[in-house]
Amino acid sequence: MTDPKPLKIAIASGKGGTGKTTLSTNLAAYIAEQHEVVLVDLDVEEPNSGLFFKGELIHEEAIFKMIPQWDEKKCTLCGICTKVCNYHAVIQLGPSILVFPELCHSCYACSELCPAAALPMIPKKTGMLRDFQTGKLHFVDGRLDIGEEQAVPLISKTKKYVAHKYGHVSIAIFDSPPGTSCPVMEATKDADFVILVTEPTPFGLHDLSLAVETMRALHKPFGVVVNRYGIGNDEVITYCREENIPVLAKIPNNRKIAELYSSGKLMYQDFPEIKKSLSQILEYCVKEAKGGRA
Repeated sequence: MTDPKPLKIAIASGKGGTGKTTLSTNLAAYIAEQHEVVLVDLDVEEPNSGLFFKGELIHEEAIFKMIPQWDEKKCTLCGICTKVCNYHAVIQLGPSILVFPELCHSCYACSELCPAAALPMIPKKTGMLRDFQTGKLHFVDGRLDIGEEQAVPLISKTKKYVAHKYGHVSIAIFDSPPGTSCPVMEATKDADFVILVTEPTPFGLHDLSLAVETMRALHKPFGVVVNRYGIGNDEVITYCREENIPVLAKIPNNRKIAELYSSGKLMYQDFPEIKKSLSQILEYCVKEAKGGRA
């Protein structure tokens, strides 16, 4: 815990509903019993880690991205803007230039290359960032506005806020989006260790294999936590053994755990075996991260 560089643990999964938030919140709360920790909810399309903590709101801000705005009076309809936009966010329709903000990736190409300066960049609100504190636990979440389609810019800005504000905190836990697309890559690319949460079902195995391929492509050290262990079959365990993937913990399929979760309560305080598993998970992550930094 004395490493001046924060330990970044990302908790991800190949599919939604496997238990990422369950593990993220319980691990963060467990660490906060002894050490300062920051939990960051990067599942910006559906952040719900905050349901488990009642902290004091210490900061809130709107997050913006820059998009071009067409100035008809200056435009010469040269067509450069439509040619350089790889995302078709700027198109020409007759004597008009149309801008689709939802498609814009804020690359500035159309604006910077316009010879008539007819596409100045303007801010557009895409979401909110909030920062809470309860005891030694800092909780930060990003929340995408309804109708916004791009999660990556908000994830990136949330991570930058955490790096600037909480660079002194020894451990940061990132509750990542589900799947294997761009938001997941943005959430995990700076992580020292990635925990993949899965369930012992055919769907769980299929999506776990995709997540494993993604982490290997990103060259990230990772391990697996099997949630709801006891349902389905042992194919996930067999797969991990054959692929030499460490299984860090098995969280049992238990009705009381489900009841606690649905009530917005943490589970590790009621289950000593899970508290022990959290300790083992943290110890493994610290050991692997130190090995990677050496």
